[in-house]
Amino acid sequence: MTQFLNPRVAVSSTHKVNADNLNTLSITTRNMDYRTQANWREIQAFLPKEFQLDRAHEPSEEWWQWKGHQIHLDCFRHPKAKIKVILFHGVGTNGRQMSTILGTPLFRRGFETIAIDMPEYGMTKVAPGVLVTYDDWVQAGSALIDAELEKDRRPIVLYGLSAGGMLAYHTAALSKKVKGIVGMTFLDQQVQQVRDETALNFLMSRIGVPLTHLAAKTPLAALRMPMSLASKMSALVNNKAALKACLNDRTSAGKWVTMKFLSSLTTYKPVVEPEAFAVCPMLLTQPEKDSWTPLHLSTIFLKRVNCVPTTVVMLNNAGHYPLEQPGLSQMCDAVVDFANSCCLK
Repeated sequence: MTQFLNPRVAVSSTHKVNADNLNTLSITTRNMDYRTQANWREIQAFLPKEFQLDRAHEPSEEWWQWKGHQIHLDCFRHPKAKIKVILFHGVGTNGRQMSTILGTPLFRRGFETIAIDMPEYGMTKVAPGVLVTYDDWVQAGSALIDAELEKDRRPIVLYGLSAGGMLAYHTAALSKKVKGIVGMTFLDQQVQQVRDETALNFLMSRIGVPLTHLAAKTPLAALRMPMSLASKMSALVNNKAALKACLNDRTSAGKWVTMKFLSSLTTYKPVVEPEAFAVCPMLLTQPEKDSWTPLHLSTIFLKRVNCVPTTVVMLNNAGHYPLEQPGLSQMCDAVVDFANSCCLK
Protein backbone atom coordinates (compact mmCIF):
# COMPACT_ATOMS: atom_id res chain seq x y z
CA MET A 1 0.00 0.00 0.00
CA THR A 2 1.28 3.44 -0.91
CA GLN A 3 1.90 5.73 2.03
CA PHE A 4 1.38 9.48 1.68
CA LEU A 5 3.57 11.79 3.75
CA ASN A 6 3.38 15.49 4.47
CA PRO A 7 6.68 17.13 3.52
CA ARG A 8 8.67 19.39 5.81
CA VAL A 9 9.20 22.89 4.49
CA ALA A 10 12.85 23.86 4.92
CA VAL A 11 15.57 25.34 2.77
CA SER A 12 18.73 23.26 2.69
CA SER A 13 21.73 24.58 4.58
CA THR A 14 24.57 25.82 2.37
CA HIS A 15 28.31 25.53 2.23
CA LYS A 16 30.87 25.82 -0.53
CA VAL A 17 30.99 23.00 -3.08
CA ASN A 18 34.44 21.51 -3.28
CA ALA A 19 34.99 20.38 -6.86
CA ASP A 20 38.56 19.24 -6.15
CA ASN A 21 37.56 15.96 -4.48
CA LEU A 22 37.40 14.16 -7.79
CA ASN A 23 38.41 10.68 -8.81
CA THR A 24 39.72 11.26 -12.34
CA LEU A 25 40.64 7.64 -13.11
CA SER A 26 39.94 6.83 -16.78
CA ILE A 27 38.49 10.30 -17.33
CA THR A 28 39.30 12.35 -20.43
CA THR A 29 38.40 16.00 -20.90
CA ARG A 30 36.45 17.24 -23.94
CA ASN A 31 36.04 20.78 -25.21
CA MET A 32 32.24 20.76 -25.34
CA ASP A 33 30.95 20.90 -21.80
CA TYR A 34 28.57 22.93 -19.66
CA ARG A 35 31.22 25.58 -19.04
CA THR A 36 30.77 26.61 -22.67
CA GLN A 37 27.00 26.09 -22.90
CA ALA A 38 24.76 29.06 -22.14
CA ASN A 39 21.31 27.42 -22.17
CA TRP A 40 21.42 25.89 -18.70
CA ARG A 41 22.48 29.21 -17.20
CA GLU A 42 19.45 30.88 -18.75
CA ILE A 43 17.20 28.14 -17.36
CA GLN A 44 18.68 28.19 -13.85
CA ALA A 45 17.99 31.94 -13.64
CA PHE A 46 14.35 31.01 -13.02
CA LEU A 47 15.27 28.94 -9.95
CA PRO A 48 15.40 30.39 -6.43
CA LYS A 49 18.78 31.97 -5.74
CA GLU A 50 19.88 29.19 -3.39
CA PHE A 51 19.53 26.64 -6.23
CA GLN A 52 21.58 28.61 -8.76
CA LEU A 53 25.20 27.68 -9.38
CA ASP A 54 27.94 30.25 -9.70
CA ARG A 55 31.04 29.48 -11.76
CA ALA A 56 33.14 28.72 -8.69
CA HIS A 57 30.77 26.02 -7.45
CA GLU A 58 29.72 24.06 -10.52
CA PRO A 59 29.85 20.26 -10.73
CA SER A 60 33.01 18.59 -11.94
CA GLU A 61 32.54 17.20 -15.44
CA GLU A 62 33.67 13.69 -16.32
CA TRP A 63 33.44 11.56 -19.45
CA TRP A 64 32.79 7.86 -19.20
CA GLN A 65 33.41 5.66 -22.24
CA TRP A 66 30.56 3.17 -22.75
CA LYS A 67 29.88 1.19 -25.93
CA GLY A 68 31.53 3.85 -28.06
CA HIS A 69 29.54 6.68 -26.51
CA GLN A 70 31.30 9.46 -24.60
CA ILE A 71 28.90 9.71 -21.66
CA HIS A 72 28.97 13.01 -19.80
CA LEU A 73 28.70 12.88 -16.01
CA ASP A 74 27.95 15.93 -13.87
CA CYS A 75 29.54 15.08 -10.52
CA PHE A 76 29.73 16.38 -6.99
CA ARG A 77 32.29 13.89 -5.71
CA HIS A 78 32.37 13.52 -1.95
CA PRO A 79 34.67 10.69 -0.78
CA LYS A 80 33.40 10.93 2.80
CA ALA A 81 29.73 10.66 1.80
CA LYS A 82 28.01 7.51 2.99
CA ILE A 83 25.54 7.43 0.07
CA LYS A 84 25.68 8.09 -3.67
CA VAL A 85 22.67 9.38 -5.58
CA ILE A 86 22.62 8.92 -9.37
CA LEU A 87 20.31 11.39 -11.12
CA PHE A 88 18.42 10.55 -14.32
CA HIS A 89 16.87 13.26 -16.49
CA GLY A 90 13.77 12.79 -18.65
CA VAL A 91 13.08 13.65 -22.30
CA GLY A 92 12.80 17.39 -21.59
CA THR A 93 15.83 17.94 -19.37
CA ASN A 94 19.51 17.01 -19.08
CA GLY A 95 22.05 16.19 -16.39
CA ARG A 96 22.96 19.78 -15.58
CA GLN A 97 19.30 20.57 -14.91
CA MET A 98 19.32 17.70 -12.43
CA SER A 99 22.46 19.06 -10.76
CA THR A 100 20.83 22.43 -10.09
CA ILE A 101 17.55 21.28 -8.56
CA LEU A 102 18.86 18.29 -6.61
CA GLY A 103 22.54 17.42 -7.13
CA THR A 104 23.81 20.58 -5.46
CA PRO A 105 21.46 20.60 -2.46
CA LEU A 106 22.09 16.90 -1.83
CA PHE A 107 25.84 17.50 -1.92
CA ARG A 108 25.39 20.24 0.64
CA ARG A 109 23.58 17.71 2.81
CA GLY A 110 26.50 15.27 2.70
CA PHE A 111 25.75 13.08 -0.35
CA GLU A 112 27.79 12.29 -3.45
CA THR A 113 25.78 12.93 -6.63
CA ILE A 114 26.25 11.93 -10.26
CA ALA A 115 23.94 13.30 -12.97
CA ILE A 116 24.24 11.38 -16.22
CA ASP A 117 23.52 12.78 -19.69
CA MET A 118 21.90 9.84 -21.44
CA PRO A 119 22.90 9.23 -25.08
CA GLU A 120 21.36 11.93 -27.33
CA TYR A 121 20.97 14.42 -24.46
CA GLY A 122 23.15 16.99 -22.76
CA MET A 123 26.87 16.91 -23.49
CA THR A 124 27.06 13.17 -24.21
CA LYS A 125 28.52 12.28 -27.62
CA VAL A 126 26.80 9.38 -29.37
CA ALA A 127 28.95 6.73 -31.05
CA PRO A 128 29.14 7.26 -34.82
CA GLY A 129 26.42 5.53 -36.79
CA VAL A 130 24.43 4.39 -33.74
CA LEU A 131 20.67 4.94 -33.48
CA VAL A 132 20.04 5.23 -29.76
CA THR A 133 17.08 3.47 -28.15
CA TYR A 134 15.49 3.70 -24.73
CA ASP A 135 16.93 0.24 -24.03
CA ASP A 136 20.37 1.86 -24.35
CA TRP A 137 19.38 4.28 -21.59
CA VAL A 138 18.45 1.42 -19.27
CA GLN A 139 21.65 -0.47 -20.03
CA ALA A 140 23.75 2.68 -19.58
CA GLY A 141 22.16 3.32 -16.20
CA SER A 142 22.87 -0.24 -15.06
CA ALA A 143 26.46 -0.11 -16.36
CA LEU A 144 27.05 3.17 -14.51
CA ILE A 145 25.88 1.56 -11.28
CA ASP A 146 28.38 -1.26 -11.85
CA ALA A 147 31.17 1.23 -12.62
CA GLU A 148 30.50 3.18 -9.43
CA LEU A 149 30.29 0.05 -7.30
CA GLU A 150 33.65 -1.06 -8.68
CA LYS A 151 35.19 2.15 -7.27
CA ASP A 152 33.71 1.57 -3.81
CA ARG A 153 30.81 -0.24 -2.21
CA ARG A 154 28.86 2.75 -0.97
CA PRO A 155 25.10 2.26 -1.37
CA ILE A 156 23.41 3.86 -4.39
CA VAL A 157 19.98 5.47 -4.67
CA LEU A 158 18.46 6.41 -8.04
CA TYR A 159 16.48 9.57 -8.70
CA GLY A 160 14.61 10.17 -11.95
CA LEU A 161 12.70 13.20 -13.20
CA SER A 162 9.70 12.75 -15.51
CA ALA A 163 10.54 9.83 -17.86
CA GLY A 164 13.62 9.41 -15.69
CA GLY A 165 11.41 8.06 -12.91
CA MET A 166 10.41 5.03 -14.94
CA LEU A 167 14.00 4.83 -16.20
CA ALA A 168 15.12 4.53 -12.57
CA TYR A 169 12.66 1.67 -12.07
CA HIS A 170 13.69 -0.12 -15.28
CA THR A 171 17.37 0.31 -14.40
CA ALA A 172 16.89 -0.98 -10.86
CA ALA A 173 14.97 -3.98 -12.19
CA LEU A 174 17.88 -4.79 -14.50
CA SER A 175 20.71 -4.03 -12.07
CA LYS A 176 19.19 -5.19 -8.78
CA LYS A 177 22.05 -3.39 -7.00
CA VAL A 178 20.47 -0.16 -5.73
CA LYS A 179 19.01 0.57 -2.31
CA GLY A 180 16.17 2.91 -3.28
CA ILE A 181 14.34 4.59 -6.17
CA VAL A 182 12.91 8.10 -6.22
CA GLY A 183 10.76 9.19 -9.14
CA MET A 184 9.29 12.50 -10.15
CA THR A 185 6.49 10.49 -11.81
CA PHE A 186 6.37 6.80 -12.70
CA LEU A 187 4.83 6.66 -16.17
CA ASP A 188 4.14 3.26 -17.69
CA GLN A 189 4.08 4.08 -21.40
CA GLN A 190 2.64 0.67 -22.19
CA VAL A 191 -0.67 1.91 -20.70
CA GLN A 192 -2.84 3.66 -23.28
CA GLN A 193 -4.24 6.16 -20.78
CA VAL A 194 -0.71 7.27 -19.90
CA ARG A 195 0.17 7.74 -23.57
CA ASP A 196 -3.08 9.61 -24.21
CA GLU A 197 -2.53 12.08 -21.37
CA THR A 198 1.20 12.69 -21.84
CA ALA A 199 1.38 12.93 -25.65
CA LEU A 200 1.01 16.29 -27.37
CA ASN A 201 -2.59 15.41 -28.23
CA PHE A 202 -4.95 12.48 -28.82
CA LEU A 203 -4.01 12.30 -32.50
CA MET A 204 -0.34 11.90 -31.67
CA SER A 205 -1.12 9.23 -29.08
CA ARG A 206 -3.45 7.12 -31.21
CA ILE A 207 -1.94 7.63 -34.68
CA GLY A 208 1.50 9.19 -34.24
CA VAL A 209 2.83 6.57 -31.82
CA PRO A 210 1.83 3.59 -34.02
CA LEU A 211 3.43 5.33 -37.00
CA THR A 212 6.72 5.60 -35.10
CA HIS A 213 6.63 1.83 -34.61
CA LEU A 214 6.26 1.34 -38.36
CA ALA A 215 8.93 3.90 -39.20
CA ALA A 216 11.36 2.32 -36.72
CA LYS A 217 11.40 -0.83 -38.86
CA THR A 218 12.30 1.03 -42.06
CA PRO A 219 15.06 3.37 -43.29
CA LEU A 220 12.93 6.13 -41.74
CA ALA A 221 14.14 4.94 -38.32
CA ALA A 222 16.76 7.70 -38.37
CA LEU A 223 14.21 10.44 -39.18
CA ARG A 224 14.03 13.01 -36.37
CA MET A 225 11.25 15.08 -34.89
CA PRO A 226 11.11 17.50 -31.95
CA MET A 227 10.12 15.96 -28.64
CA SER A 228 7.84 18.99 -28.28
CA LEU A 229 5.69 17.58 -31.12
CA ALA A 230 5.57 14.11 -29.61
CA SER A 231 4.90 15.07 -26.00
CA LYS A 232 3.21 17.75 -23.90
CA MET A 233 6.46 19.67 -23.53
CA SER A 234 4.49 22.90 -23.14
CA ALA A 235 3.73 21.73 -19.59
CA LEU A 236 7.38 21.16 -18.63
CA VAL A 237 7.47 24.27 -16.45
CA ASN A 238 4.74 26.64 -15.28
CA ASN A 239 6.61 29.84 -16.12
CA LYS A 240 6.20 30.95 -19.76
CA ALA A 241 9.56 32.72 -19.95
CA ALA A 242 11.28 29.69 -18.44
CA LEU A 243 9.52 27.41 -20.93
CA LYS A 244 10.89 29.48 -23.81
CA ALA A 245 14.40 29.13 -22.39
CA CYS A 246 13.94 25.37 -22.00
CA LEU A 247 12.65 24.90 -25.56
CA ASN A 248 15.61 26.87 -26.91
CA ASP A 249 17.95 24.24 -25.46
CA ARG A 250 18.57 21.60 -28.14
CA THR A 251 20.26 19.38 -25.53
CA SER A 252 17.08 19.08 -23.41
CA ALA A 253 13.49 20.27 -24.04
CA GLY A 254 14.33 21.40 -27.59
CA LYS A 255 15.78 18.01 -28.52
CA TRP A 256 14.94 16.27 -31.80
CA VAL A 257 14.91 12.47 -31.48
CA THR A 258 14.69 9.61 -33.96
CA MET A 259 11.67 7.51 -34.83
CA LYS A 260 13.58 4.54 -33.45
CA PHE A 261 14.01 6.20 -30.06
CA LEU A 262 10.38 7.32 -29.88
CA SER A 263 9.18 3.84 -30.73
CA SER A 264 11.43 2.22 -28.14
CA LEU A 265 10.27 4.65 -25.45
CA THR A 266 6.72 3.27 -25.60
CA THR A 267 7.50 -0.40 -26.18
CA TYR A 268 10.19 -1.16 -23.59
CA LYS A 269 9.29 -4.09 -21.34
CA PRO A 270 10.91 -4.21 -17.89
CA VAL A 271 13.06 -7.12 -16.79
CA VAL A 272 10.76 -7.45 -13.76
CA GLU A 273 7.08 -6.47 -13.78
CA PRO A 274 6.02 -4.24 -10.88
CA GLU A 275 3.99 -6.99 -9.20
CA ALA A 276 7.21 -8.99 -8.71
CA PHE A 277 9.61 -6.10 -8.07
CA ALA A 278 11.42 -6.71 -4.76
CA VAL A 279 14.71 -4.84 -5.19
CA CYS A 280 14.20 -1.77 -3.00
CA PRO A 281 11.68 0.77 -1.61
CA MET A 282 10.25 3.44 -3.91
CA LEU A 283 9.39 7.10 -3.34
CA LEU A 284 7.30 9.34 -5.59
CA THR A 285 7.91 13.07 -5.19
CA GLN A 286 4.82 14.44 -6.94
CA PRO A 287 4.69 18.13 -7.90
CA GLU A 288 1.38 19.61 -6.75
CA LYS A 289 0.92 21.77 -9.86
CA ASP A 290 2.15 19.30 -12.48
CA SER A 291 -0.20 19.69 -15.46
CA TRP A 292 1.77 17.22 -17.63
CA THR A 293 1.87 14.16 -15.38
CA PRO A 294 -0.57 14.50 -12.47
CA LEU A 295 -0.61 12.07 -9.56
CA HIS A 296 -3.20 9.68 -10.96
CA LEU A 297 -0.90 8.64 -13.83
CA SER A 298 1.85 7.48 -11.46
CA THR A 299 -0.74 5.84 -9.21
CA ILE A 300 -1.61 3.49 -12.09
CA PHE A 301 1.89 2.06 -11.81
CA LEU A 302 2.41 2.27 -8.05
CA LYS A 303 -0.78 0.29 -7.34
CA ARG A 304 0.89 -2.68 -9.03
CA VAL A 305 3.95 -2.58 -6.73
CA ASN A 306 3.21 -5.00 -3.87
CA CYS A 307 6.54 -6.43 -2.67
CA VAL A 308 8.30 -3.23 -1.51
CA PRO A 309 7.14 -0.12 0.36
CA THR A 310 6.01 2.80 -1.81
CA THR A 311 5.63 6.34 -0.48
CA VAL A 312 4.29 9.56 -2.00
CA VAL A 313 5.38 13.06 -0.98
CA MET A 314 3.57 16.02 -2.51
CA LEU A 315 5.67 19.05 -3.48
CA ASN A 316 3.73 22.20 -2.75
CA ASN A 317 3.41 24.81 -5.53
CA ALA A 318 5.79 22.88 -7.81
CA GLY A 319 5.50 22.24 -11.54
CA HIS A 320 6.63 19.23 -13.57
CA TYR A 321 10.24 20.42 -13.70
CA PRO A 322 10.06 22.28 -10.40
CA LEU A 323 11.25 25.86 -10.27
CA GLU A 324 9.20 26.81 -7.23
CA GLN A 325 9.46 26.88 -3.48
CA PRO A 326 8.60 25.31 -1.14
CA GLY A 327 8.44 22.28 -3.46
CA LEU A 328 12.16 22.29 -4.28
CA SER A 329 13.23 22.19 -0.64
CA GLN A 330 10.53 19.64 0.16
CA MET A 331 11.91 17.41 -2.60
CA CYS A 332 15.43 17.60 -1.20
CA ASP A 333 14.23 16.87 2.33
CA ALA A 334 12.19 13.91 1.12
CA VAL A 335 15.12 12.41 -0.82
CA VAL A 336 17.48 12.89 2.14
CA ASP A 337 15.09 11.19 4.56
CA PHE A 338 14.31 8.37 2.10
CA ALA A 339 17.95 7.68 1.18
CA ASN A 340 19.02 7.60 4.82
CA SER A 341 16.19 5.23 5.69
CA CYS A 342 17.11 2.89 2.81
CA CYS A 343 20.88 2.89 3.27
CA LEU A 344 21.75 3.60 6.89
CA LYS A 345 19.64 1.10 8.79
